[in-house]
Amino acid sequence: MASKKGCTPSQLALAWVHHQGNDVCPIPGTTKVGNFNQNIGALSVKLTPQEMAELESFAAVDAVKGDRYPENITTWKKANTPPLSSWEFGCNLQQVSCY
Repeated sequence: MASKKGCTPSQLALAWVHHQGNDVCPIPGTTKVGNFNQNIGALSVKLTPQEMAELESFAAVDAVKGDRYPENITTWKKANTPPLSSWEFGCNLQQVSCY
């Protein structure tokens, strides 16, 4: 559908989220200007009600099942993160100087 709409799959996904309603706003993260510009391009992708229905059928309740990660993948859930009080920060906020 992305090629039919003349956009990238990422832009189509962002457009789908954007079309969920006025109270929904996609917030994609990126560190590159090119990716940011591509994300902004998703705002020009217009989806008809029929296209929305087609996209939603791909992720129907019965179509997507299972855990996000397989059991053998280590994720943050199994991480042993040290407590925040033990972290060293590169800024002294009292003096507002970074090292």
